[in-house]
Amino acid sequence: MLDIPSSRERPASQPEPEGKLSGEPLRESALTGIFEISKILTAPCRLEVTLANVVGLLQSFVQMRHGIVSLFDEDGMPDITVGAGWSEGSDERYRMRLPRKAIDQIIATDRPLVVENVAAEPVFSAADREVLGASDDMPVSFIGVPIRIDLKVVGTLTVDRIRDDRSSLRLEYDARLLAMIANLVGQTVKLHRLFACDRERLMAEKDRLQKQVLELRQPARERKKLHAHGIIGDSPALRGLLEKIAVVARSNSTVLLRGESGTGKELVAKAIHESSSRARRPFVKLNCAALPETVLESELFGHEKGAFTGAFSSRKGRFELADKGTLFLDEIGEISASFQAKLLRVLQEQEFERVGSNQTVKVDVRVIAATNKNLEEAVARSEFRADLYYRISVVPLLLPPLRERRSDIPLLAREFLRNFNNENGRTLTLEASAIDVLMNCGFPGNVRELENCIERTATLCAGSSIVRSDFACCHGQCLSAMLWKGTSDERPDQPAPMPSVPAKSTIPLPQPSQPTQPIQSVGGELASLGPPGTVLVSGARIADRERVIAAMERSGWVQAKAARLLGLTPRQIGYALRKYGIEIKRF
Repeated sequence: MLDIPSSRERPASQPEPEGKLSGEPLRESALTGIFEISKILTAPCRLEVTLANVVGLLQSFVQMRHGIVSLFDEDGMPDITVGAGWSEGSDERYRMRLPRKAIDQIIATDRPLVVENVAAEPVFSAADREVLGASDDMPVSFIGVPIRIDLKVVGTLTVDRIRDDRSSLRLEYDARLLAMIANLVGQTVKLHRLFACDRERLMAEKDRLQKQVLELRQPARERKKLHAHGIIGDSPALRGLLEKIAVVARSNSTVLLRGESGTGKELVAKAIHESSSRARRPFVKLNCAALPETVLESELFGHEKGAFTGAFSSRKGRFELADKGTLFLDEIGEISASFQAKLLRVLQEQEFERVGSNQTVKVDVRVIAATNKNLEEAVARSEFRADLYYRISVVPLLLPPLRERRSDIPLLAREFLRNFNNENGRTLTLEASAIDVLMNCGFPGNVRELENCIERTATLCAGSSIVRSDFACCHGQCLSAMLWKGTSDERPDQPAPMPSVPAKSTIPLPQPSQPTQPIQSVGGELASLGPPGTVLVSGARIADRERVIAAMERSGWVQAKAARLLGLTPRQIGYALRKYGIEIKRF
């Protein structure tokens, strides 16, 4: 391993290396190369492409096999790793060529690392030597220099090459050359990051101004109904929830948000935080169901450098990041039994240890948890710890489903359409017939499904306004029927799906409790499917056909369920489907 003294530190008695190193052609080539690299770095281009072009040009005047530029984000995690010939998605291929211990040493010491033979240096592990292709028969030299922004190391520039007599003489010379290039790269990275921050700030300001303009254009009556924190509606159920939010926000108690999927639990958690004394502190969120246990532990508690493969530096967890603020744990009912015990201690004592550390970290965090799972049943089945259940369910809040706040549907629909128009440069409106369709829909996916329905319909709408016929459910094409199949019998607490009956049909679908008369044969034709005493002869078969279709839509195209709705046997409903030529939909 060689230390790199500056030219001022070279003893006067030590001459420059002889041969081509001291010749004018080499110096001329280096100067030309640095000039060309400076032009690449100042060209308007994506940062990854710019750095890859720098490495590609570097090959023309520096002896090397591979060259890699590796940058890290603010948390010290790998952000960009490129080499010559970089393409989208190839970062991992270049990242695997990096000797991990050597890179860590360059970052920790903020000094170049120059090694004449990596096989003879302990800083290179067996895995690192294998990555570099070094062996007794093929000695490999390595040069790595830090890339800095001001005084902070943000990355490395590394090259490796097959060692020979000529390359050994040039190690020190090339290390100084790479240090100059790394300095230019650091300045370019700094400018790119500053421009990215400015762009994000300008986009956020643009969105804020556009939102203000849209709010000013709203009728005054509707603006009053748009509550703070982005929660929209004026129904009694929602007003009751907002009143509870105002009360709960005044304390630091742990809150458990209960409710079906799509009811806006994250929005309510943020409203509690913004109404509390912690509003100026961080609001940190994490979806517990989206991560495996090992990753979840690192995300929540943080880790120390070297705690596991890929831990290049220490990192704070979500609990530390949320100190003095609020931590929102979504889908808490999905965490494993072993991790429940770890989480219980943190919630109880407000202290923990990072992964790979024995030092206890104390925090002051308010926890808001959320789940759509029946935790009481999970506790009874020993799937969820009872002590953790009691710890998180200090203040439970039940979020009302959309079917219990139907008066909010027009307000929500218009707000979602307003957002769609703003994002896509359109001026669509909702007609009264469209509102009627939405008011009669079950929406088992709640507000999220309503938003998707509006976006889907607005995307496919060809006119200047959305009318009844623009909705998929009015053509028997609503895919939510797939959800309704599993809710009609197994989940009686869920809303029954609304039948997709064409506008021309005026015959209501009989309720399950209403007695119906079996199919009778009148002159060889199908008779009534209606209540007792009603007989429809041949001329009314169109109405019968619509009633059968409506029953099939309501039952999710399950013949047995449709037969029960109409008071028929499965054989009779099968006969009716064949008689009217109704094609059965498959999901």
